[in-house]
Amino acid sequence: MHKDEAKGTAKKMGGTVKDKLGQVTGDDKMRAEGKADKTEGRIQKGFGKAKDAVWEALKRR
Repeated sequence: MHKDEAKGTAKKMGGTVKDKLGQVTGDDKMRAEGKADKTEGRIQKGFGKAKDAVWEALKRR
């Protein structure tokens, strides 16, 4: 697992918490931030997976 995958997962989880907390408190700004964090986390995790795939392909050469 690449460090970007771990960071992305953490960012996504934090975004989920923010989104739910904003939902409970009625804070639309916090919900929006949470959704943005979740999206950013998904992207970062995907980037980490892609880096791993490239690295593995290069090692097999």
